[in-house]
Amino acid sequence: MKKVERINTIMRYINNRANFTISEIMREFNISRSTAIRDIREIEAMGMPLVAEVGRDGGYFVMNNSVLPTVRFTDNEIKALFIAFMATRNQQLPYLKSRQSLAEKLLGLITENQQEDLVHLNQILLFEGTNPNNPDLLDLSDLPHPMLEKLIQILLLDSYLLITIIEENLIKSYPIYLLHLYREKSLWLIEGFNLEAEKKQIIPVDNLTNVEPYPTKKRLRKKKILEKLSKQEEEINLVLELGPKAIAQFKKYHPLKFSISYMDPYQTTAILKNFINVTNPEELAEITNWLLFLGGDIKVKEVPEEVLESLQERICLFCP
Repeated sequence: MKKVERINTIMRYINNRANFTISEIMREFNISRSTAIRDIREIEAMGMPLVAEVGRDGGYFVMNNSVLPTVRFTDNEIKALFIAFMATRNQQLPYLKSRQSLAEKLLGLITENQQEDLVHLNQILLFEGTNPNNPDLLDLSDLPHPMLEKLIQILLLDSYLLITIIEENLIKSYPIYLLHLYREKSLWLIEGFNLEAEKKQIIPVDNLTNVEPYPTKKRLRKKKILEKLSKQEEEINLVLELGPKAIAQFKKYHPLKFSISYMDPYQTTAILKNFINVTNPEELAEITNWLLFLGGDIKVKEVPEEVLESLQERICLFCP
């Protein structure tokens, strides 16, 4: 382990402990006593408030109300952070302005040689959704829906929400208990339990016009919500066996609620079991397109008749 990595790791190690000794540091990081003492002195010089205790093992403790001092990054860690920023451009992620300021701080902390490496990476690496004529790390073209950050801020405090949406050109408000907030096919979606209809519901964040905490007196307990959801679980009506090519396609894209179980240690075959709502035309069309996307390396064990008919219609479009 390089010195910079070791010191960063030691800081995290001692910051999570009430006290520690030089002997513990020696054993944990497999270093000599003199190296451990030098590392501790360097950490003290960086601003971590350590207090030495008299004793044979040279005990220390971290002063109360302390914060972890500035962590130094290796060259590879800086590249990893920068590439992560690049990969999330044009993804309509929240806190875009904070990501921008974070990137600016990162660029301001590193050396000129490291900056040159990042400029070179910015020129040669392109990710999906990136404009090749303007691969700018701080591009503000991927602003998310304005309600997304407000929604997340409220969710950190409370999962019971009163949401207002535009649906069929009408403004509607109803209470939900939020189960998940997720992103699929470039759309942010709320998976929630409608407290009035007492059923699961998917709501596009793009439809939101307002969100606020739901009054405490009118809430249904979380335990009761989970009980109702368990009773409403749909029966599995889609069972597929996937070969290696279909597994590769599945990894490229699959509906968020779908998962596979591998059937061999080499992960060359897998089984998929799920429920499809065939009464929803949009979901039926999406599943049809996705099954065609998986290709021919699948064995159908169980599938609704409506899906088969939809597949036949799609295939016949290409028939002579």
